[in-house]
Amino acid sequence: MNTEITGLVAQILLAAALSYPLGKYIARVYKGEKTCLDFLKPVERLMFRLSGIDPEAEMDWKQFLRALLGINLLWFLWGMAILLAQTYLPLNPDANPAPSFHLALNTCVSFLVNCNLQHYSGESALSYFTQIFVVMLFQFLTAATGMAAMAGVMRALASGTARSIGNFWRFLVLSCTRILLPLALILGSILLVEGVPMNFDGKKELVTLEGRVQNVSQGPVAAIVPIKQLGTNGGGFFGANAAHPLENPSYLTDMVECSAMLLIPMAMVFAFGCYVNRRRLGHTIFAVMFAAFILGVVVNTHEETAGNPRLAALGIRQDGGAMEGKEVRFGPAATALWSVDTTATSNGSTNGQQASLMPLSATTCLLNMQINAWFGGVGVGWLNYFTYLVIAVFISGLMVGRTPEFLGKKIEASEMKIASLVTLLHPFLILSGTALAAWLCLHAPAFVSGEGGWTAGRGAHDLATIFYEFTSAAANNGSGFENLGDNTPFWDYACAFVLLLGRYLPIVGQVALAGLLASKQHVPETPGTLRTDTVTFAAVTFCIIVVVAALSFLPALSLTTLAEHFAG
Repeated sequence: MNTEITGLVAQILLAAALSYPLGKYIARVYKGEKTCLDFLKPVERLMFRLSGIDPEAEMDWKQFLRALLGINLLWFLWGMAILLAQTYLPLNPDANPAPSFHLALNTCVSFLVNCNLQHYSGESALSYFTQIFVVMLFQFLTAATGMAAMAGVMRALASGTARSIGNFWRFLVLSCTRILLPLALILGSILLVEGVPMNFDGKKELVTLEGRVQNVSQGPVAAIVPIKQLGTNGGGFFGANAAHPLENPSYLTDMVECSAMLLIPMAMVFAFGCYVNRRRLGHTIFAVMFAAFILGVVVNTHEETAGNPRLAALGIRQDGGAMEGKEVRFGPAATALWSVDTTATSNGSTNGQQASLMPLSATTCLLNMQINAWFGGVGVGWLNYFTYLVIAVFISGLMVGRTPEFLGKKIEASEMKIASLVTLLHPFLILSGTALAAWLCLHAPAFVSGEGGWTAGRGAHDLATIFYEFTSAAANNGSGFENLGDNTPFWDYACAFVLLLGRYLPIVGQVALAGLLASKQHVPETPGTLRTDTVTFAAVTFCIIVVVAALSFLPALSLTTLAEHFAG
């Protein structure tokens, strides 16, 4: 057990240690300063020239959003076309058929919004062509979209008084060429050395030790797994995701993949501090996020390593911890850490079975996604925290009688309206979707999951499964309690709707919020200005986030995972 805990500490320290220099590098990239990868400039210029884009053209927030939403619509059409035509496209050695329209829609939307919620099993549903030109392509582009949105907000906050928030196309391309692709190549090289397959062959026929014939799927796994982890995407090449031995073959790959989830989300916090020349503010934000993250790690590690109290009451020894749903190669501690990483960063990948987590561990996972600001997805996680910052500045200013300002820009009624709407949208999508699905499961189960329904008569756990699915969709996470029969028209369409609203409405609000602040007159700091880089303000922000989450979700948690926990 001590070895497992040492492994956890090593992974967290590895991600934290690498995130600071990476954050400084990211800030330099977006500022246009000299970096070690400047030799890529000719390639980038060629890309802009061929596409007819001027990367130096300034955009206001409305032009920025039009570019962002427009290209995402184009990617959606591209993804749907490939998914529906999969049967007729090359690189399909296992002859996987095209998915149904509702599954194709859910899959395309899910990968488009950086969620990767999968209502299918990867190796048996998608061809290699689709895995590369939809799944892997979207994992790069949608992660870069979130990073570009954050870069625009940072540009707006760093400016004095300006209408421009930068150029979306420039930020998008730089996010891919200077950040995501180099890191993916490094991680992919490690995975190749450790035995992750990289080929285009079909299923391989093997004879097991029992003498039975087994067909083992393979493919270009080593190309797809790195960006799945680095871009907080999480969609597994295999249905078992990172619990599959060909996607995550060793404890070393588990450590590297787990640390990779945290790397860019952590680095983006430091990048903000460097970009706006407020490093102390960046460190303060990081401290709040990191403290909340560590709290979740402590809770889940304790719950999973202590074992199941029901089995203990029967006199069953659990020296290895709660091993249901865990990979024996990794153990409960590694799964506990992964469960916190994957939900705190909106990654969604798993190296164990989420539905088998102890109830308090599942509660931590749900809260991470419901708050959706403890590091969060690349770019968008910090944007969610930025929304809470605006609210905290306004409330704190009213409480102490100081001017509510953030980085020299006054927070007024229009900014508060946007921040409040963005904050309330998240619980609205989760709770309304859960309520609708729960009602339908009781009154029209065949409509929800086909003839016979799906519920197993486990009360609170069944409701928790529905609750988790909509939480994961709204947070653009992608993990799930996989006892849910979710490949039906209801779940595919309902989750696609929540996925779209949960992704684009917050980005629209946050970019608009930054645009409004950028256009305001810069106000010099005075003794009456509320400082946002202090321990006191950090504590106030943390409390506001917790209070909002508690008011929004505690009743539902009390009926689901917390009810399971207290039921013993």
